[in-house]
Amino acid sequence: MFGDLRRFDVGQPQGLDWFRQWMDEVFPDTAATDIRSVPRGSYPMINVGRTDDAVRVYVFAAGLTADQLEVSIQDNVLTVSGKREAPDVAAEGQAARTDFRRERYQGEFSRSLALPDGLDVDRTEAHFRDGIFEVRLPKREELKPRRIEIQSQEAS
Repeated sequence: MFGDLRRFDVGQPQGLDWFRQWMDEVFPDTAATDIRSVPRGSYPMINVGRTDDAVRVYVFAAGLTADQLEVSIQDNVLTVSGKREAPDVAAEGQAARTDFRRERYQGEFSRSLALPDGLDVDRTEAHFRDGIFEVRLPKREELKPRRIEIQSQEAS
């Protein structure tokens, strides 16, 4: 079903990511307990599917607003990028809290996805609701399946 969709980023630790994750666990008070502790390519989570009329990309980014996410298409590559700010760690009059483990992703992010040929990217639509962004990429009309009506000829 998704054979013509290719993925650029993989959600596996790459290079020295394993070392950064280990450092985050050993020294939790260092500045490294932020965006680098999440394997590259794992935020935001993305689902991709296709129907007869379009390819749909669902971006799961709870806590973001539509203004904090940018969706662009260039050379048949869809890129989703943005920045997730750190939550306020202490309200006025309260002592700063100590984080022992931080799994909420924060910082800048970018995901790229190669798109199949045959999409009408000029008619792309993006919608946002409850932290889920949907990008709908319609197929070109000539590539959509057509139903051919069968005409019956009665033998006389």
